[in-house]
This record gives sequence, C-alpha cells and structure tokens, in this order.
Amino acid sequence: MHHLKDSFKHKGMRKRLVEALKNKGIRDEKVLEAIGLVPRHYFFPKDFWDNAYDDKAFPIGSGQTISQPYTVACQTQLLNIQPGDVILEIGTGSGYQAAILAQLGATVFTIERIEALFKSTSQLFSKLKVPIHCFLGDGTIGLPSKGPFDGIVVTAGGNSLAEQLKVQLKPGGKLVVPMGDRSIQKMVLIKKVVENKYERTEHGEFKFVPLLGKYGWET
Repeated sequence: MHHLKDSFKHKGMRKRLVEALKNKGIRDEKVLEAIGLVPRHYFFPKDFWDNAYDDKAFPIGSGQTISQPYTVACQTQLLNIQPGDVILEIGTGSGYQAAILAQLGATVFTIERIEALFKSTSQLFSKLKVPIHCFLGDGTIGLPSKGPFDGIVVTAGGNSLAEQLKVQLKPGGKLVVPMGDRSIQKMVLIKKVVENKYERTEHGEFKFVPLLGKYGWET
C-alpha cells in the first residue's frame, strides 16, 4: 500500500472542502470538523490524490464509488452522532464514511459484500490504526449479533425499506438510507421512537450505486 502522507497542501484542500460544504448547507460543526480532520486522499489511489478534495463521487474499483463529501456530510449529520454511539454502516466501500463516524467518537461496525474491497479497506484501517470492526457479507441483512444500534447508515441505494434493519435500532435510534430506483434516491431518515413506532422524513435527492443483496436489488 502506498506511503500515507498528509501534507500542508492536502490540509489546505480539506479546509476549502469544509468551506464548500458549509456553503451547500451543512451546519453541524462536529461533522465539518471531522471532515476537516480525516484525510480523504488516504482512501484514494495515489495517482488520484489531487482529486480527493473535489466535492464529487469517485470510482474505487469493483463498480463502486467513494461517496461525494456532501453526501457523507448529509448522512452523518442526520445520524447526529454522540461519542460512544454504536453505529452500523452497510457498504464499507473505501472506508471514508466509517472513518468519519469513528472520528466523531462512534464505535463503528461496517459490512462489505465485495471481498477485494473488504480486504483492502480492512488493511487500510489497520495501517491508520482506526478501530473499526469490518465484516464481509450481505449488508442488507444487517448485523443483529452486534446490535441494537444507535444508528444505521446505508451507503447504497435501496428499493424497499427492509424491516430487518429497523428492528436492529435501539429506541431513539436512527436509520439513514437512500431509497428509490436504480437512477435516483431520496435520503430517508427513520427514527425509532419506541418499539414498533417509527417516524420517517425525507432529506433531498441523491444518486448511489444500487444496494445489492437479499433485501436489496438482485445481484
């Protein structure tokens, strides 16, 4: 794996990215601070480090992308993470979203279905000494053995709101999931008020890779 270096140039690029996110309406200071601290270029191939602080999604191989920083900020802001929260991420991908969650003080469990990504991202977390718990498997099933969770974030576009994720929330917990068809999704926030009672709100349109698995789109 390439040698990881966080230069003054990259820190400056991050600062500009944080300002751009503020201008797009991200208000949570803790989320902005985390984005300012986590070097996004570590999650990119070295040849593309100069692209790492554009507010754009970027291909990471295996037909997957690293989400646009604005999308990461939106999803994280909706979770309203408190230090010590236990969060499940479905779709590890590059690992950037999980690193932001960990920076905010969450205990992070993350599931990836693509073995090559699971291996490379697990190795990156080890190298960065980030204590994130990685699992290989079908994220649409969730991770009931490690729940219940304070928050669940899905980083791919789903086609139906799977009950098996909602029931893995603690009372007061939040599920953030993009829902729609394969071309466009709405960001949905589901809050578990009490057992068997949920509130649902929608927070803008996004475009994600499809969520594949037993309770997602067919592989």
